[in-house]
Amino acid sequence: MWKNSAISLLVLLSATPLVLSLSEEMQELANQLHSACVEETGAQESDIPKARDGVFSEDENFKCYIKCLLEQMAVIDDDGMIDVEAMISVLPEELEEIAAPVMRKCGTVKGANACENAWLTHKCYYKENPEAYFLI
Repeated sequence: MWKNSAISLLVLLSATPLVLSLSEEMQELANQLHSACVEETGAQESDIPKARDGVFSEDENFKCYIKCLLEQMAVIDDDGMIDVEAMISVLPEELEEIAAPVMRKCGTVKGANACENAWLTHKCYYKENPEAYFLI
């Protein structure tokens, strides 16, 4: 249940408008994921809202923050390859139309390491649908 909820949350926040309100349970999950990944990576809190506006910090800690979120949901492997179909398979039906094409088009954008793969892939999500991009 945790994995599916976490995947749904990440996908939801990566592919839907900011006006969407989260349930209390999903907000709590988002806060837990965020806190755990900030603590693990040392990412700067100030970099996260900037990414929502398309300004993706080049700081390695921030790149690893995005990877951490994906790791927490078990949708990225040790080599930094994102399991797009696993993410899509747990999407609520109403989000699949918006998110699946973007996720499939971006796939995994390869960089120098796993953190950069996650970061470049999220940059692709933003590029493909900036109005719907969100990062916890």
